[in-house]
Amino acid sequence: MGHSRGFTLVELMMVVVIIGLLAAVLIPRFANSREKAFIATVKSDLRNLAAAEESYFYDNATYALSLAALSTFRPSTGVTVTVNEASMGGWSATAEHPNSSRQCYLFVGNAAPVGTATQEGQVACQ
Repeated sequence: MGHSRGFTLVELMMVVVIIGLLAAVLIPRFANSREKAFIATVKSDLRNLAAAEESYFYDNATYALSLAALSTFRPSTGVTVTVNEASMGGWSATAEHPNSSRQCYLFVGNAAPVGTATQEGQVACQ
């Protein structure tokens, strides 16, 4: 009698079950990591905007309402940055990424706080 080689149905089913369990655990973790990366990019863009606004202020004695006026600032790919208010006394901005449901906010000076931003110069996200 010869012995046949190969896997039994039970062994194959166990492999499929193990792969399914690994996928069930790892896919949500991967999605959470992507969300964190998008938010980190948005926060970084708001900090870069703050540096560009200060540079613009030193040259023009007012803050820029238009991103086009800020020659040293370019938002990251996919990030939408909006300057909500800008005057001689301060500015505020909102930023978001299309692959994230969260928005981030920043205000400086006497500009009205936006979103969840409650402390001047600190990026806040919701």
